[in-house]
Amino acid sequence: MLDINNPVAIACASGGFKAIFVHGVLSAFEEANFRPDAYSAASASVVVAALANVSQASQAGINYWLKGLEMYTRTKSMSQVSLAGIDYFNTHGGEELFQSQKSQFYVAANAVTNDKIAEQTQSKQARRLGKKLLIAAAKNEPSWIKRHLRLDLFSTTAKDNLALNRDNFSEVAYASTRMLHNYDVPAWINNQPYIDACYICVCPALEMVEQGYQTVIAIATEAGNFYRDLFQSQVMPTQYQQVPIRIIQPDINPKDMGVDVFQATPEGIAAVYQHGLDQGREFLA
Repeated sequence: MLDINNPVAIACASGGFKAIFVHGVLSAFEEANFRPDAYSAASASVVVAALANVSQASQAGINYWLKGLEMYTRTKSMSQVSLAGIDYFNTHGGEELFQSQKSQFYVAANAVTNDKIAEQTQSKQARRLGKKLLIAAAKNEPSWIKRHLRLDLFSTTAKDNLALNRDNFSEVAYASTRMLHNYDVPAWINNQPYIDACYICVCPALEMVEQGYQTVIAIATEAGNFYRDLFQSQVMPTQYQQVPIRIIQPDINPKDMGVDVFQATPEGIAAVYQHGLDQGREFLA
């Protein structure tokens, strides 16, 4: 049973096009008028969660993803897909996100802490480095990540350099998505180098517990084990610091329905979105 008397946060996972599942779940919540106290997101789910916070998730629907697929087919650039998605949000409720009556909003992104490494992440060397990190992730070797990245959580509650506002939303949202091997446009926040959240944080569920929320709903984008990071160093727990983490995930991997991180078919987009709707409705029931 979901205890809505305590502060509830929704944490949305990364996954490229597989975040269509997250979108379906949030649309089901929207149609049921279920609104948490906070939304949080990493990578591809940032814009989707933002749309949910301004009650535009259902309105955007699968057309949001079909346009993204068309953009990727035409440009072969995930950077352009991400930037177009952010532009869509900014013209479909962007101002509303920062109104006082909206839920709090959190975005995870990784700061690059080493100037020499930033010369690689912010240049044409990024693709080669990104491919090396994918190999390291397959071998569960996160040493590079631990040495050179710092997870930052931007939010509408913060008052310091991690404050999320109208002026930096586009920068933060893009930075959270920027996988080095497949995004050609560098990401900067306040003139500091950043890369995709998922290298450390696939889904900011534990971070929401640390922010004080007493129930966290974590929405995954894959069936099976739900890992906290790209390096699969920890499976997402169902309880953290005595706070329950309720996990919603696909019964079938989106890849088996025609949707993968950087690939999708129109039929797959519709199927995965519907599966998210179904899982969201079942969760609330």
